[in-house]
Amino acid sequence: MTIVKGVGTPQLNPTGSLKFSGYDWRVRMIASVKGGLNNLYDPENAWTDASGALHMQIKKKSDRWSCAEIFLNRSLGYGTYSVTVRDTSHLEPAAVFSMFTFDEWATDQHFREMGVEVGGRHDSANKNNARDEIQPLYIPGNLFAFAAPSGTLTYALHWESGHATFKTFRGRSADAGGQLVSEHEFTSGIPEPGKAILRLIFFAVASDKNPMQKPSEVVVEKFEYLP
Repeated sequence: MTIVKGVGTPQLNPTGSLKFSGYDWRVRMIASVKGGLNNLYDPENAWTDASGALHMQIKKKSDRWSCAEIFLNRSLGYGTYSVTVRDTSHLEPAAVFSMFTFDEWATDQHFREMGVEVGGRHDSANKNNARDEIQPLYIPGNLFAFAAPSGTLTYALHWESGHATFKTFRGRSADAGGQLVSEHEFTSGIPEPGKAILRLIFFAVASDKNPMQKPSEVVVEKFEYLP
């Protein structure tokens, strides 16, 4: 469960739960501001099918868009994190999938947040629809945009002391000789693990030109972690 800070006794927010790729995950149930919108989260928007793949949806609920977010129930620390995601070229322009680290206790360290986002059009002039990033984004060099092609892709983050290397490969495994699509290494402002937990989120962003029009879904075939 997530601790809410405030005056008085800390309260625990309710969460759902699921198993995916051999790990226990919590499922977000409360709203949060993400992508410039106050997104709702519905545990029904995240589930695994008979093959073990994770489905995450954005769909209407009470005339508002409800999204999906899951997070590991423990911190894994340094290592290599990767997710294999089926084709996302069909997504609504305002729909974004992200794998990122987050430590809700580290308010003075930008929540140890870093990750990869895919979907939407962050840089339509250059057709870049994905980006690797480290918070805070106002620091030059903390964002690297790239074009994620259609088809199944594997997104990987290798996190070690002083280094965070993001790689994107075509296909279902970074270890099977898949074609490298993008690679970027950050060497400044890299957070230490602390209590950071990996999260997967599929959410709607604020967009005047291309707001959400219809439901969207991403399918994550697997998650892997190597220490």
